[in-house]
Amino acid sequence: EVQLVESGGGMVQPGGSLRLSCVASGFTFSLYTMSWVRQAPGKGPEWVSAVRSDGATTYYADSVEGRFTISRDNAKNTLYLQMNSLKAEDTALYYCARPRPGVQITTSKKDEYDYWGQGTRVTVSS
Repeated sequence: EVQLVESGGGMVQPGGSLRLSCVASGFTFSLYTMSWVRQAPGKGPEWVSAVRSDGATTYYADSVEGRFTISRDNAKNTLYLQMNSLKAEDTALYYCARPRPGVQITTSKKDEYDYWGQGTRVTVSS
């Protein structure tokens, strides 16, 4: 059974930092591109970042470029998202997700991911 389990969310003041983690199991993690997708209250999913299977190539949404860093440790089957200089508009439920092979890597469409975690909540507020 495939499982993606996120952790690391919380409440932080604007300008603060958080590090999200996602532990994967039930599939060969090192073979797959992985993504972070977020959903703010009352809004649809928004793709945030992705990393190729070997960790060498990363992608970011314009809204987080320069502030967030995606990484992975294939030996630990773990995906990370380091979030710095957080803003109120970063408040959302953050999901770790595995995109279906062949889809556009920046997709925000739920049905273009074959597995999602349960999400970890990030709240940025003073």
